[in-house]
Amino acid sequence: MLTDPRISRLITLVEGALRPPPGAGRIGLALALGVLCHSLFAAAVLAMMAAMFFGMSESFGTVPWPWAWLANAALILQFPLAHSLLLTGRGGRVIARLMPGPYGSTLVTTTYAIIASAQLLALFALWTPSGIIWWRAEGFLSWAISFAYAASWLLLLKASFDAGAEVQSGALGWMSLMARKRPVFPDMPTVGLFRLIRQPIYVAFALTLWTVPVWTPDQLALAVCYTAYCLLAPRLKECRFVSRYGSRFEDYRASVPYAVPRLRLGKDLPKSRKT
Repeated sequence: MLTDPRISRLITLVEGALRPPPGAGRIGLALALGVLCHSLFAAAVLAMMAAMFFGMSESFGTVPWPWAWLANAALILQFPLAHSLLLTGRGGRVIARLMPGPYGSTLVTTTYAIIASAQLLALFALWTPSGIIWWRAEGFLSWAISFAYAASWLLLLKASFDAGAEVQSGALGWMSLMARKRPVFPDMPTVGLFRLIRQPIYVAFALTLWTVPVWTPDQLALAVCYTAYCLLAPRLKECRFVSRYGSRFEDYRASVPYAVPRLRLGKDLPKSRKT
């Protein structure tokens, strides 16, 4: 198990953070950002799980109608727009400049996770419910759908681990700063769920949108908008991967489907073409 790069990277990262070189200011900044990052991350995930479980019918938003439609639309749009822009090369440079001092480039993943978590927390905590409930599962059906909802979240957790938990959680930045080392990013993900489809994180997130036991106009709007985003946005990501990995990604793309797995799962990935 320790030979698995997904685990060995995490162990190396944690070991470096637990034995940091001297530097009280650097260590204090890293710890403060780590606490902020993971606190916001946990709050955002819990808010998202709870809000969607109740079909977006429970939240803290109080914008009067009909203005609530505009407020909710802005909340839906702000995450995918910023998410896509900040993941570009120019967006990464902007994130690096948000942190004062010489540590901006080291902290890019942590800064990005803080921003994304704050956006998601705002979406699910500040949503103004319509008050309309179309359907609520009851009895055995409620348990079955709730199980599917939990399974979708576990699938999302597994996909995030396969992609690189240290990047997805934002830990890579602040732990690298603690260890005073340059962040080591995971290689192109091709293991775990990435052997079945190229975009398991987006597919798993889309599944969480549709496996809820309560349906409202609010949940339908969220599910339609974010499912469209989950299907379209990865195309931009794959353009970046073509530039970064070249023929390796082209071979991977040719052999692994985008979002729906093939029935034949036993074949190995083809070897990269010789250059």
